[in-house]
Amino acid sequence: MIYAIGDIHGCLSHLEHLLELVNPDLDRHQLIFMGDYIDRGPHSAQVVDLIINLKKRYNPENIICLMGNHERMFLDYLDGKDEMLFLMNGGVTTTASYWGEHGDRLNRRLPSEHWDFYNTLKLYYETDDYIFVHAGLRPGLPLEVQQEEDLLWIRKEFISSDYDFGRRVIFGHTPMRSPLIRANKIGIDTGAVYGNKLTCVILPEEKFYAVSA
Repeated sequence: MIYAIGDIHGCLSHLEHLLELVNPDLDRHQLIFMGDYIDRGPHSAQVVDLIINLKKRYNPENIICLMGNHERMFLDYLDGKDEMLFLMNGGVTTTASYWGEHGDRLNRRLPSEHWDFYNTLKLYYETDDYIFVHAGLRPGLPLEVQQEEDLLWIRKEFISSDYDFGRRVIFGHTPMRSPLIRANKIGIDTGAVYGNKLTCVILPEEKFYAVSA
């Protein structure tokens, strides 16, 4: 059994309530996070703390963490690149969660566990039946030649496509009012940070759970 959770964006209470609701058995089953843990919501660092602690309490191989475009922007920011792109896309709330609203953002030091977390995120994860990826895949390309730009940022070309990727693609990134369910894909970003809900899909049953704050 696989539990997949959509984009959290610093919405700590949503995540806490959702995990309490679905109560995954992480000694036996997998929990997959679709990326975008940070930005826009108020508790980015605390969301990452929660996930790191889950990995400490349970078999870390059963907890899969994908990279989202917001984690890529944060890593670039920490490296001194594209700083305004990050800050203008909700990054101010992330820097505040780490260093305080008036903290020294130029310091850019993370706890070592957080640094390791961000730098070990996966661009995608495969099972026999599914491909899990933050944003989607470019139709017509084998998985092994997909570009990071598309894996983290693609929208319309993927979402509007009925291309058979060989396995069902589970993705986040593009917020919707309710999960998108198609023959070739399932989208589970339901816009928690925009006042909607945080969604978990349980596979292969395709059972959905969603919570608001």
